[in-house]
Amino acid sequence: MGIAMAGAVEAWPQTQAAEAEAARCTDRELAAQAGAGDVRAFEELYRRHQRRVYSLCLRMTQNVAEAEDITQEVFINLFRKIGMFRGESQFTTWLHRLAVNRVLMHFRKAKGRKDGLTEDGTTPEPFFEAEGGAPRTPLVDRLALERALARLPPGYRAVFILHDIEGYEHEEVARMLGCAAGTSKSQLHKARARLRHLLGGTLRG
Repeated sequence: MGIAMAGAVEAWPQTQAAEAEAARCTDRELAAQAGAGDVRAFEELYRRHQRRVYSLCLRMTQNVAEAEDITQEVFINLFRKIGMFRGESQFTTWLHRLAVNRVLMHFRKAKGRKDGLTEDGTTPEPFFEAEGGAPRTPLVDRLALERALARLPPGYRAVFILHDIEGYEHEEVARMLGCAAGTSKSQLHKARARLRHLLGGTLRG
């Protein structure tokens, strides 16, 4: 057995132990370790969160190739900024804010304009009440909903996805989007109204 092969075999149990230790850590602990230069900790964060970040990007862009590219950009940006995470919010909230900002930046570049958020504080009506009274996405044909979401302005779409699909509170959505909580409520109200119009035939059925 060559020297290089022997070294790899000896290191393998240590690698397994390090991976197992990373898997037991919380996101906050992993973020602190990654911020200190621990690549394995960052890899564990990627393993845990890549799929959900991709799903969020896909819902917002409605385009597989764009979602894949943006997801890659999000984690490159995360690698650069991981040391800035201070644990003042949940790691997933902080990461999703990076993802949402990257998607909105993509929209601004693509359209050459910013989709503005209004500042009125209208209280939204529940779009659908699930058991326990929690607002949830309506039970309509998934493809119809995806098509309708694609027709919403990016700002409306972002708020609807973050609140009604991802389950964030308005205060969390506002922090992600850099707007007031009242703006998030107003945008959600308008997004739901637009979706009701687009999905009217389905909802009546």
